[in-house]
Amino acid sequence: MNTGGDDLDDYVLDDEYLAASDDDLEGSAGEVGDSPSTEEQAGPSVDDSAARQAKKRKQKEKTKERKAKRRKLIESTDSAQPQSIAEGPPHESADYICSMQAKTFSKLSALELEDIRIPVSSIADTTNWTGPRTLEHLTDFIIKALPNLHTRLSQKSKNPGSPTLLFITGAALRVADVTRILKDKRLRGEKGGEVAKLFARHFKLAEHSSYLKRTKVGAAVGTPGRVGKLLCETDALTISALSHIMLDITFRDAKKRNLLEISETRDEVFRTVLGSPKVLEAIKAGKIQVVLF
Repeated sequence: MNTGGDDLDDYVLDDEYLAASDDDLEGSAGEVGDSPSTEEQAGPSVDDSAARQAKKRKQKEKTKERKAKRRKLIESTDSAQPQSIAEGPPHESADYICSMQAKTFSKLSALELEDIRIPVSSIADTTNWTGPRTLEHLTDFIIKALPNLHTRLSQKSKNPGSPTLLFITGAALRVADVTRILKDKRLRGEKGGEVAKLFARHFKLAEHSSYLKRTKVGAAVGTPGRVGKLLCETDALTISALSHIMLDITFRDAKKRNLLEISETRDEVFRTVLGSPKVLEAIKAGKIQVVLF
């Protein structure tokens, strides 16, 4: 996904603004120092006017060149995205997750790290999906690569606060975008549960807790900080029906970092989401599959 083009374009000044700025500077310069001579007061000569016009044209050409270079840079950056680790087989995903866990738990020994490692058997194999891993394709990704999850999402939820899917992403705006996609009728059908939107901005923990206790949700989308607190500090978000935890790995922020490359979100994922004792136990028992999207 394009994650920076608009921001870069916002900082390109228009041609008229640059031209006007040059005129202002020249005008200001004339006001400093000695009073203008009688010849200067009479107005600029033809040669001076032509020189200024030439300077403006040159400035406009340089601005256009800068815009073209920036657009080319944005396009080349988008088209040169490296292959996502999410596209690899389960054993590669398991190794990647373990390497990220080691960064969070840097003081643990190799033996201790092995004890909290996500088993290869608990990593969903999604290699049959060869399309892009973008929000525009999330619905199709679930239907083709995770047929069991697709079936469960279309079924009626039995208990409040018990989703079958937890989708973990790093930013509130991204949570809102994913939530809209998961409300697709192709996924939920006519009976599927609600899609919970869980992030700290604008919502207190108690508000989310209250909402989950009275709402039958089929999926919950949230930031690791808020989901982790709901799992570890309340009884509102349960794992009784949880079958899949999807980590939003392919998406990158403006600095080109994914969910597990940002130290804060990585630590929250491994300490309070995947690291929640009841979640880790269910993962090891094969009751929950971890999906890299």
